[in-house]
Amino acid sequence: MPKLTPLPLVILAGALVLSACSSTRRNPELAYVERPVEQLYNQAAERLDKRDYVRAKLLFEEVERQHPYSEWARRAMVMSAYVSYRSRDYTTSISGAQRYLSLHPGGSEAEYAYYLIALNNFDQITDVGRDQATTENARAALLEVIRRFPDSEYARDARVKLDMVNDQLAGKEMTIGRWYLRSNQTLAAVNRFKKVVTDYQTTSHSAEALHRLVESYLTLGLRDQAVVAGAVLGYNYPDSEWYKMSYRLLTNEGLNPDSIDETTRRTFLQRLIPGGK
Repeated sequence: MPKLTPLPLVILAGALVLSACSSTRRNPELAYVERPVEQLYNQAAERLDKRDYVRAKLLFEEVERQHPYSEWARRAMVMSAYVSYRSRDYTTSISGAQRYLSLHPGGSEAEYAYYLIALNNFDQITDVGRDQATTENARAALLEVIRRFPDSEYARDARVKLDMVNDQLAGKEMTIGRWYLRSNQTLAAVNRFKKVVTDYQTTSHSAEALHRLVESYLTLGLRDQAVVAGAVLGYNYPDSEWYKMSYRLLTNEGLNPDSIDETTRRTFLQRLIPGGK
């Protein structure tokens, strides 16, 4: 973690004392005996290494309580949030990281606090059959890490995770789009497939989305759009099974995607994706 610089921290001492009273009865080593901050912090770190998350969290909180204005208190605040993450107490971890950022938005641990929020959301992602609100939260948090700290090691990992998140969200759109297609709600299906091509064009679902657009446009009688969508698919994924299927569909209708010139193809794609090629 980066080297810290001192920054005052306001502690609600009364509330912490009340919570500490009950914890010290269960954990005699937490009885209020003023100890050097390094000793407390190292004890907390040792408990964390041993996966004794309950006691590690209490000790990190004790660092804050006994030494509220030290640089260690700020670090302990983030570490306490990290312990909650390791315990899979995601709500507490997120609120702890957000608390740090509200008190020390420019602190040396801010970079990790933002990353920790993203991790908590990322680890809660569910399968595509369920609501994807957490996935959307993960995407927003990962993008925030990348935006704020583009050259950091956290941003590098965030980019990897962002690819996975985008693939998940694209998969959800495809699932809904296929259902609309099977239910003869073709216009609604088109909107879903367009969203995949527009918002998640680098994911593994992009080729299928273009193929489904070919199917949908043919169903709607929009032959010009169908053949151009097929041409875009062939240009970007010429060896894919999706293009082979689209090519058969189009040629069976007397349409040839190879006849579409580059200008037409670019115009079609730019309508979906500004700047698209």
